[in-house]
Order: sequence, then structure tokens, then C-alpha cells
Amino acid sequence: MTSLPVEMDVIEIAGAGGPEALTPARRPVPAPGHGQILIRVAWAGVNRPDVLQRMGAYAPPPGASDLPGLECSGHVAAVGPGVTRWRAGDAVCALLPGGGYAEYVLTAADHALAVPAGLSLREAACLPETCFTVWSNLVMRGGLQAGERFLIHGGSSGIGTTAIQIARALGARVWATAGSAGKCAAIESLGATAINYRTDDFVAALRAEGGADLILDMVCGDYIARNLKALADDGRLVLIGSLSGSRAEINFAQVMTRRLTITGSTLRPQSDLAKARIADQLRQHVWPMVELGKLRPVMDEGFALADAAAAHARMEGGAHIGKIVLRVGGE
Repeated sequence: MTSLPVEMDVIEIAGAGGPEALTPARRPVPAPGHGQILIRVAWAGVNRPDVLQRMGAYAPPPGASDLPGLECSGHVAAVGPGVTRWRAGDAVCALLPGGGYAEYVLTAADHALAVPAGLSLREAACLPETCFTVWSNLVMRGGLQAGERFLIHGGSSGIGTTAIQIARALGARVWATAGSAGKCAAIESLGATAINYRTDDFVAALRAEGGADLILDMVCGDYIARNLKALADDGRLVLIGSLSGSRAEINFAQVMTRRLTITGSTLRPQSDLAKARIADQLRQHVWPMVELGKLRPVMDEGFALADAAAAHARMEGGAHIGKIVLRVGGE
């Protein structure tokens, strides 16, 4: 096995602030502990939590790297004690506790998955954070069933495009919101009915169809009350983000009289065991969708690791469709 370097290139957060707070630096290459693998990163996904962490609004959990980056693809560079699933050289994509904006990163061995057949490393880097989030909330928490009516807000985002494809693969009818004609066209190309929230009312659109059985919402704020109106009786609302704020005033009488369910989750604070269980579900149910061509990452722009600030500016600008990635060691 090729010996590992002593140091690696990374992107640090110099302090809470704008994209310029992302700063190139050098750090020691970490060594895997019990149950961990060290990945030589090819590509790293860029996600909204990375932006929130850079702004000082999403602190890493205890023991996690302070570097941003919650998903990557690459090759196993070393394995820690107790790891039998992987060997050095294996091509993997993985959910990370942090640290993905670097040439090497540690993660729990059970949070990595083999790169699906037919996917490039660039595409595979876009799967972990979105698929862990979507599957755990859409199916494990939200209980989506074939034939149900499903609404996803932010339909042109990485989460949104993934949720649309998984929901359709499960046999659901899908609606999705977005804020431009181009984004709505991208949603329609994935087989969902697009709703331009700048010109149309998603509540009226869903009520005309009998209401949504399940809504996945990353907006929150004043969307919460509107989501409840858009639900069918016995409908479920799953909250996964709060782009418009985390506070809302709602009438809980309708929750009781219409038997509505409100729940939600965030991924990063969950235990290693919980994430390993989600990984097992992905291996069993979602990776076959990928290999059958029913799920493909929708790709936006790629940036060099040193240009991470430009990648964050692209995400904050709101014009992207699908996933933004950083090229670390990939071609």
C-alpha cells in the first residue's frame, strides 16, 4: 500500500462570515480509529449545512472535524481496527461528520457505501447527504406509500431532485415548488408537477387534487401554516430545514380534527448507529434504484477545492439546479 502523506490541503473556516471566510490551509492527515476508515477524497459535495456552518449557525457536534463537508467520494486509504467491510483501494461514497473539504477525511466505516455501478466518482459524491436525508425522512419517518400525493418544497435543490426521483420510484404522485421557469422545467423533466411559488399557490394546487398525503419542507417559517392547509386529512408534514426561520404560529385545532402529523429531523446530530441503520436501508432500497437508472444525481457546477468560496457563492446565489461539488483529487 502506498504510504500516506503527513500533511494535506484543506479548506478551513477562518471565522463566521461570508464565502471569503473559507481559507486554504495545511493540516496533518488523520489516522483512523476503531471502526473508522480514512478516505482519499476525489470529490466533495457542497450542501446548505456547510453554508450555515460557515456563517456560524450550525456548529459541528462534539468530536467532529471543524472543517466543512458532509459527504464525499473517493478511495479507502486506510482502515482502523475492527473494520472488515472495507479494504484500502475500495471506491466508496460516504456520509461524513465533517471534514470533507480536505484531501483526506475520516468517517465511520458503516457510513460508507460502495460507489453504485454506472456512476462516476463525481456523481457518487452527491449521493450520501441527500440520500440519507431524503430516505430517512421520506420513508422511515414520513412513511410514503405508492399512490400517495407528495409535495416537496425546494424541488430543484439537491434534496428536492433526489426526493422527486425516489418518490416516483416508489410509485407516488409528486408535486414540487421552485421559483423560476428554468427550475420548474428541471422539476418537470424529472416527472413531477412543478408549482412556481412566485406566481402560483401551492395550497390551492394541492387542495384541488385532494390534498397532499406527505409534505417534505425545508422552508418552515410561514410555510408551516400553509403546509397544514395543503395536507389531506391524516396527512403528514416532515420538516427538514428552516430557510425562512424556525418559528411559526399555527392553529392546532386543525391538527386534531384532521388527524395531521407534524414531525421532522436533522441528520448530523444523530448517533452513529442511527446513521448506520439508514446506510443499510440505502444499500437495500436506494442503491438498486441508482443501478437501474431510476435515480441519478442532478448536477450543477463543479469547483476546485481551492475555489470553495466560489462554490458557496454559487449556492447562496440561488440559481443552481441540483448538486454543487468540489474537485479534490478527482478527474
